[in-house]
Amino acid sequence: MDASSSTANDMMVMDYGDEPHVLAVDDNLIDRKLIEKLLKNFSCRVTTAENGLRALEYLGLGDNQQTTHKASVSKVNLIITDYCMPGMTGYELLKRVKQSSILKEVPVVIMSSENIPTRINKCLEEGAQMFMLKPLKQSDVKKLRCYLKHRS
Repeated sequence: MDASSSTANDMMVMDYGDEPHVLAVDDNLIDRKLIEKLLKNFSCRVTTAENGLRALEYLGLGDNQQTTHKASVSKVNLIITDYCMPGMTGYELLKRVKQSSILKEVPVVIMSSENIPTRINKCLEEGAQMFMLKPLKQSDVKKLRCYLKHRS
């Protein structure tokens, strides 16, 4: 019976169906793994990126890709990104996503280990759906689910 249940689990992993697709961006491997695990506990499909530039490439917004690559843009229901990252901050990633005609409706959640009100307000004013403090907990991910359910 164990063999058949593991086969069913393997099939579920391959068949994403209606699972919400989340792009998780964080330069810290441990934080990325934690976010991925928490999201998968809520039946989310998770793609990770180690920095803002990789995230832009994945979204089809990299410098070598123009927004004409609509077909290559994977459907992402939510982007969750760390604020402090080398090369490109989560705030800069947020701005690029919100400037894109294709992706501007995708909710973006910023997370940070630093509780700096001016930073939080700046991100929310630029269009972030939410600002969360790290480390994330399962209860934080529950708050994200409402954004995922409202998207079609």
